Amino acid sequence: MNEAAARLRVTEIFHSLQGEGLAVGERTAFVRLTGCPLRCRYCDSAYAFSGGTRLSIPAILEQVAAYQVHHVCVTGGEPLAQPACRALLTALCDAGHLVSLETAGALDLTGVDPRVVKVMDLKTPGSGEVHRNRYENLALLTPQDQIKIVLCDEADYRWAVAQVHARGLDRYGTVLFSAAAGELAPAQLADWILRDRLPVRLQVQLHKLLWGDAPGR
Repeated sequence: MNEAAARLRVTEIFHSLQGEGLAVGERTAFVRLTGCPLRCRYCDSAYAFSGGTRLSIPAILEQVAAYQVHHVCVTGGEPLAQPACRALLTALCDAGHLVSLETAGALDLTGVDPRVVKVMDLKTPGSGEVHRNRYENLALLTPQDQIKIVLCDEADYRWAVAQVHARGLDRYGTVLFSAAAGELAPAQLADWILRDRLPVRLQVQLHKLLWGDAPGR
């Protein structure tokens, strides 16, 4: 793809602390791309489903550079729904950034630059989108990558435990369990993880603890 000619629909580019995953607390530039083919019941970024501003990759790099950060997170929406996303990821890596991609796990990860840290969801029954999981993507993950599972209730937890054991999820990357905001108490999830001695990490969304549901944080 011609990087100079490629344009992506961008909902926002902002500067914050990474709230999730293994880089939690790191000062990060976030590039939120517009559009998503999924409709998870607990989605907290529905404002990114439509609209946005068309920006070239050089224009995105210029805005990111203004924040003077090493970490850059490309998120959405679903970033991979835009074909030019892969070119953007490579351009950010080439610019010297440590780049992460937050993806729902429903679209093919083939062709994502190997320097990118992939943070891939597995959708639970409680999300309403469990049928969208593309399990073939697991084989495209590396030890630097992360598998995120957002849990709504105990039934979701039992489903996730079955996935961890049956698919050996911890062999593909770090497995993160997160409680859906307002639906499952993080302390309850922590107790279950400890009780069952799971090879996973509990994830608590730092940005929501600090700033609530404010967009762009």
